[in-house]
Amino acid sequence: MVMLARIVRIVAAVVCGIIALAAVFIVLDANAANSIVSTVRDWGKTLAGPFDGIFHLSSAKWTVALNYGIAIIVYGIVAGLVVRVLASVGAPRERRIAA
Repeated sequence: MVMLARIVRIVAAVVCGIIALAAVFIVLDANAANSIVSTVRDWGKTLAGPFDGIFHLSSAKWTVALNYGIAIIVYGIVAGLVVRVLASVGAPRERRIAA
């Protein structure tokens, strides 16, 4: 279970990193014709899709940044809870009793 918790932590970090990088590319007007920028922006949009349109600000860039930021926070919290549950299930019995 501890190994699974580590995998969840790594996947969550990668997902949050992609979303954050996509937000930076959007806010800084990175060249969308570049294949790396285009791919990261597409992945970020897909990963942050459930949070699209939560808030609408006067600037489209900052709207995306805010909604992507909310996605990062939610994914981080959920991943942290899953990791904590997996780690506690995988902990030795003596350690669970003491905690």
